[in-house]
Amino acid sequence: MDHDRLHQRVRARGANPIVYGLVRVSFQIFFLIYFRMQRIGREHVPRRGPVIIAANHRSFLDPFVIACMARRPMYYVAKQEIFIGRVISWLLTSLGAFPVQRGASDADTIITAKAILARGDIVLIFPEGTRTRPGALGTPRRGVGRLALETGAPVVLIRPHKVRIRAGRALRFPLVEQPSPALAGAVTDRIWPCVMLQWEWLGGLAPIRRVAVIGAGAWGTALAALLTRAGFEVELGCRTKEQADAIAQTRVNDRHLPGVELPDQLRVVRAAELNLEGHDLVCLAVPAAALPAVLAAHGGQITRRLGMLLAGSGLVAPFGTLPAAFAVACCNARAVAVLGGPARPERVLEHGGSVVLGSRDRGFGRQLRDMLRAAQLDVTVSSDVVGVQLAGSATDVATLAAEAAITAGPDIAGAAAGKVFAEVAALARVKGAKPETFAGLAGAGDLVANVTAAGSPQRLAAEAVDTVGLLAGLAREAQLETPALDGLAALVEGRIEPAQWKNAISEPRTHRNRTARAA
Repeated sequence: MDHDRLHQRVRARGANPIVYGLVRVSFQIFFLIYFRMQRIGREHVPRRGPVIIAANHRSFLDPFVIACMARRPMYYVAKQEIFIGRVISWLLTSLGAFPVQRGASDADTIITAKAILARGDIVLIFPEGTRTRPGALGTPRRGVGRLALETGAPVVLIRPHKVRIRAGRALRFPLVEQPSPALAGAVTDRIWPCVMLQWEWLGGLAPIRRVAVIGAGAWGTALAALLTRAGFEVELGCRTKEQADAIAQTRVNDRHLPGVELPDQLRVVRAAELNLEGHDLVCLAVPAAALPAVLAAHGGQITRRLGMLLAGSGLVAPFGTLPAAFAVACCNARAVAVLGGPARPERVLEHGGSVVLGSRDRGFGRQLRDMLRAAQLDVTVSSDVVGVQLAGSATDVATLAAEAAITAGPDIAGAAAGKVFAEVAALARVKGAKPETFAGLAGAGDLVANVTAAGSPQRLAAEAVDTVGLLAGLAREAQLETPALDGLAALVEGRIEPAQWKNAISEPRTHRNRTARAA
């Protein structure tokens, strides 16, 4: 059945009362018994007259669940692709569905919705436009605002959650014959926060509004500034009161980001004075060596309400623990993600950059992706949290290896970096990392950015020095043969001379453990 005929049928005939009634009663009994469905706020759904229901969308069952909130037919838009053949099309239209062509301006959908409301029925709209799973709510489209203005129908906000449905008070807007896109968008922006309130009341994941960044180094300062520019409420926690006072007064972090003016809305305080209650996200932009002290000071405030983003690099001494694993063991954050990739803090404020976000929690990863994209960063999300962290460490120590061998010539420096990087990649695979993580932005991309960025080796030297010995220790525990990494660790610890290190890089190898083969 074609698109136009489907719309004409819904406008002229409406839902089939027998089919609709039987299906609604069957689903309602099933939901009540099997899912123990709870319906909250049914009194807010008018018993008669036109009504627009605006709801979030998580499951294909949502239209049937929400239909149990009213004792009369409820009409809803469904994607054109599911109207396959005459039988399925007849069944769907009998249940109140009418098609929409997603990604296009579908005038027929608006005309049909207005016709349904004109005869005093209910139209169910999912402003997100598609199912959004998992995590927080998606971004609404302005169609619901346009429909509310053109019909004058009250808008009831519905939030289904684990077969708990909550309806808020109806919103009413003035009747506008031809609302502009800007006005329709403004009305949608008024409607959607009310849906979000129902969402949070039922325990849904709250959107990120307030962010605490602990660590006023280059990355911490850059992230705080980017997020503030994007409209988030951000507090930047500094190590000392003197540092906080200086940055707050001059609006410049002269030590780490000289010449970069920070937004006036960014609040700069001493980290010890931060109160994390009421924040939605805490970002720890500190090297792994400082992580134990930071979590000892703030871990008690990090509750299940808070998500955590780790933006530092390195491993936690004395056992070479990955920062994410250490953080999970030390606090009760609802989810922990890590940040890697080739973006450089001294450039992102002006030119943007690409980052890799490692998160095993898909909902939290999507939430952080949207936040960082709002801050004008190009974001790649990966579930390989181990790989993203070890790729960052591999980049740091490979850069240190190149710097240590540079006086022997660029070929030796390149060989040093490549061999160390390959050996850490082999270690990462043993730890469960994916090879493609090292081949992508978090690994090879970050390494290229490090060795080509002016001043990069010096900036990363301290963190790499702390990391190289820990990586060598992990390789020994895994029974991997990593001669380049071992030699770099011996050089850093003063057990060999620089000349020995450079000579060892170019010496032919007669034997190598197959497990460690990566070059």
